[in-house]
Amino acid sequence: MKIGIYEPSDAIYSPYDPRSPEVAALLAEAIRERDASISVDHIGSTSIPGCGGKGIIDLAVTYEPGGLESTRDALDALGFQRQAGRDPFPETRPMRVGSISALGGNFRIHAHVIERNGEEHKGIVRFRDALRQDPVLRSAYEERKQQILASGVTDSLDYCEAKGSFITTTLEVARAT
Repeated sequence: MKIGIYEPSDAIYSPYDPRSPEVAALLAEAIRERDASISVDHIGSTSIPGCGGKGIIDLAVTYEPGGLESTRDALDALGFQRQAGRDPFPETRPMRVGSISALGGNFRIHAHVIERNGEEHKGIVRFRDALRQDPVLRSAYEERKQQILASGVTDSLDYCEAKGSFITTTLEVARAT
């Protein structure tokens, strides 16, 4: 599997692509083949059947305590690139990016490198699972993302920050119930 160069672009709304879970599974398999101690969760909108979003395959690439460096190295060896641009994640909590041509399409990838079962990992999985289980929540999330873009936001980081309050509120409600 060849990881290609990541091409940043303006934030857009893309309908759900049913090929995304299969592409995510191919990526997870390649990552685990490189280092069997790594776990990979498909997260984000592309992991939610029917959910539109930015169209980027988000992965939570997780490691056990002490495994950060070897996980970064494994991703780098596969061809993932360090995140560039405005406000990149620090190397203590990195994100690697790339692209892949598979299943008749070209897919951009965000590989979030985080500690397995830490608070961030638990929150990401909890949010994904809430969206999978609740079509009303999923619809509200899609609506919020479309509102953000309709307001004129085009910068990817500004877009992510703008939808952050929806995610935070959803996780707070989930913890309270």
